[in-house]
Amino acid sequence: MMEQLLTGFNAMSVWEYIGVATGLMYLLLAIKQSSWCWPAAFVSTLIYMNLFWQGALLLESALNFYYLLMAIYGWWQWNGGLEESNTKPVVSWSLNKHTKIVVVLTIISLVVGFLADEYTTQKMAYLDSFTTCFAVYTTYMVTQKVLENWLYWLFIDVASIYLYYQTGYLPTAALFVLYTFLALKGYVEWRDELQDKPIGDKKQATTLG
Repeated sequence: MMEQLLTGFNAMSVWEYIGVATGLMYLLLAIKQSSWCWPAAFVSTLIYMNLFWQGALLLESALNFYYLLMAIYGWWQWNGGLEESNTKPVVSWSLNKHTKIVVVLTIISLVVGFLADEYTTQKMAYLDSFTTCFAVYTTYMVTQKVLENWLYWLFIDVASIYLYYQTGYLPTAALFVLYTFLALKGYVEWRDELQDKPIGDKKQATTLG
């Protein structure tokens, strides 16, 4: 596997290297809650949108087009949006809300996976559907600074590692191994900030949604 990985790195185009670097930059800046994560995300997703289209990962390509739009929206949201404050606080959603989200996304994923498997050339349609559908909503959670987005990313990243390994994107699969650990770090840092809030602010933040 190590030989395959090294071969994969050697075969990477300059654009894929830039996509990996800016994708990693996005995640590190997001953990630190820097709004500059969104320009990095824009560049990375623009590159991957093209790469995945060429590799017949159609849903992944469509997902990255969505990421482009969310990078713009995320930049706006994290810089205050329509709020008077120029910074957006970390919030936590209830277990009940997350349960509903998971059920709805699972149903949508099964439907999309079936359609992609039957009517397109999509590889690993069901797995790609699950990672795509959950990532779509989880990205929105990031723009709203919902603490639990990092837990969603943990599962998405693990599934993506297998998806990219099986479809030959070994360097990207390796990157997602790193993403998995960084998602844990992101959850811990955002959780600590939420816990450091005054009691009144903390209660309000944990009841949102």
